[in-house]
Amino acid sequence: MTEAESPLFRPLSVRSLELRNRIVMSPMTRSHSPGGIPGPDVVEYYRRRAAGGTALIVTEGVAIDHPTAVDNPRVPHMYGEAALEGWSRVVDAIHAEGGRIVPQLWHVGPLWGAMTADVDPALTPMRPSGIWGEPGVTSYGEDYVTRASVPTRAMTTEDIEQVISAYANAAANAAEVGFDGIALHGGHGYLLDAFLWEGTNLRDDEWGGDLERRTRFPAAVVAAIRTRIGADLPIFYRFSQHKQQNYEARIAHTPDELKAVLTPLKEAGVDVFDASIRRFDIPAFEGSDLSLAGWAKKVTGALSMAVGSVGISTSLRESRMQGAAPVRNNVPELERRLGEDEFDLIAIGRLHLADPSLATILRDGAELPEFDRTVHEAALI
Repeated sequence: MTEAESPLFRPLSVRSLELRNRIVMSPMTRSHSPGGIPGPDVVEYYRRRAAGGTALIVTEGVAIDHPTAVDNPRVPHMYGEAALEGWSRVVDAIHAEGGRIVPQLWHVGPLWGAMTADVDPALTPMRPSGIWGEPGVTSYGEDYVTRASVPTRAMTTEDIEQVISAYANAAANAAEVGFDGIALHGGHGYLLDAFLWEGTNLRDDEWGGDLERRTRFPAAVVAAIRTRIGADLPIFYRFSQHKQQNYEARIAHTPDELKAVLTPLKEAGVDVFDASIRRFDIPAFEGSDLSLAGWAKKVTGALSMAVGSVGISTSLRESRMQGAAPVRNNVPELERRLGEDEFDLIAIGRLHLADPSLATILRDGAELPEFDRTVHEAALI
């Protein structure tokens, strides 16, 4: 398809956010911000992707101001004067290139201590019910389980209120800095997702138990953010079925259950559901070819964003073991689904690392770049 024909290059408006195309840079953890402060290298890293034609940048996970939000001291913060000044320079650079950018606010919750060994032993990780995941089920190695699966105290009502406030404060900081919206990491077993997942939320109070009550904490976070940022900026919400603790886990076993999970989030203020799966075109439920992003849009009426292995034939876990990820041209299938409005945006991760000008490559119909993790883990250019 030519640029004029491809649905990848249709503009899109979400509240005050105007996007020049449907291509998004997916959030990818970098750990290149010592002390939580994004420096000139972070500015340049994101600027190059916007200069390459990508419409929207979703940043790596950014810590909210809570003691156990993130366990890596090199993950950027959305609080503190120095960090916010750093983000202001990032935002200005993206806007100068015609791009738009939203920060992905992050609290790792049950996975505190699983991401890095550089954790403060004086801090106790908080989990909805004091557990990390389903007993005996893990997708990672023994060392990961040893550090991450130690039972800890369940969150109190005061803890919950403090975290809601921290999310809202971080969102207000981002709006003040000039970001074009807010993104929340509500998947992969992190804190927001841990309340949705029955494997980690065993509470019997208003914040847990049945499916309806398990949605209350994430919805309260969204509502608090919407109150603080007002009506103009959009809210993106990443969710997933699989968890880092268990790739077979599900928050919804049927479309009706997915509707029950996502509808309160939409009503609280979510505009775009970011459906995180390992391959964007995998059917989400039996009896239908519809993807998880497609179902999110269908059951809520909200916009949705797909993600997962665009142009790549091996999963992220496989490429970690093998190094290189062979190119697979599934762009025609992507264009078909976008053209049929199954979903509205496509987030692409690893190929944005392989070549910052990915959007231009897709526009020109040139050969897709090859992603070699061994190279890009060392440089993260």
